[in-house]
Amino acid sequence: MQRKLELEPIKPLHRTILEFAHVLIGSAIVAISFNIFLLPNQIASGGVSGISILFQSLFAFEPAYTQWAINIPLFVAGVLLLGGSLVGSIMYGVKTLVGTIFLPFVVFMTRDFEAATSDPLLAALFGGIGVGLGLGIVFRSNSSTGGTDLAAQIVNKYTGLSLGACIFIMDGLVVAASGVIFGFEFALYALIGLFTTGKTIDLVQIGFGYSKMAIIISGYEEEVKQGLLTKVDRGVTKLDGYGGYTNDKRPVLMCVVGRNEVTKLKQVVKTIDPNAFVIVTNASEVLGKGFKNK
Repeated sequence: MQRKLELEPIKPLHRTILEFAHVLIGSAIVAISFNIFLLPNQIASGGVSGISILFQSLFAFEPAYTQWAINIPLFVAGVLLLGGSLVGSIMYGVKTLVGTIFLPFVVFMTRDFEAATSDPLLAALFGGIGVGLGLGIVFRSNSSTGGTDLAAQIVNKYTGLSLGACIFIMDGLVVAASGVIFGFEFALYALIGLFTTGKTIDLVQIGFGYSKMAIIISGYEEEVKQGLLTKVDRGVTKLDGYGGYTNDKRPVLMCVVGRNEVTKLKQVVKTIDPNAFVIVTNASEVLGKGFKNK
């Protein structure tokens, strides 16, 4: 049974306006990066934009027209075939439709912009950064620009392939086609652009401010906990753990700190219990008291 369309809570007007502004700004950044880096250097790094570069080379089609011709039917197909799983909220669907239409519009309006570089490597790197920056801004507004992401969701629903595999296959086919049309080296440049885009999206989504998460197992858990609370001034969560060999109960402490506080944390733990088992790992995004708010 198909899930009914859900109505999301009404947001303040300024928040809604800001989200639509992010969709427009992000889409514009993607479009301009496409026109000054990717298109003039034939870097078809996946997606509908990559397909439009291939079609321009083969059939002299205007890239914006190709993007509209693919994106809009894909959006309609997504609404019909995916239903609520596509538009989990009405506002998400509206923002996605805006991005789907506006991005090719900016591509068309900026089609006469001069190329920023004729070096395909620089084009792949900075084009990937520009596209990733724009898409990251759009994604942060809980929206999308449609394209092959919608096609991947449709294939995922009706074939059982994972969503990641569907996106990989579609982008891979575009990159492979660019290798056949433009040459093997341009397929490699396209892969560089695709990789750079993905990394830039991640940076925009989670930011540069990595925090650190420490997992501490100690026989002096109460003393360690008090040391972290008073000397590091960070909250501590106490978890129940069990030894894998002895099955004895061993409390586990979890503490999230800033990068500049890791040394202090290790010193506090080592002073109290030199034999404590400590794991420190990256925490890509931390929300809540003492850290950033969403």
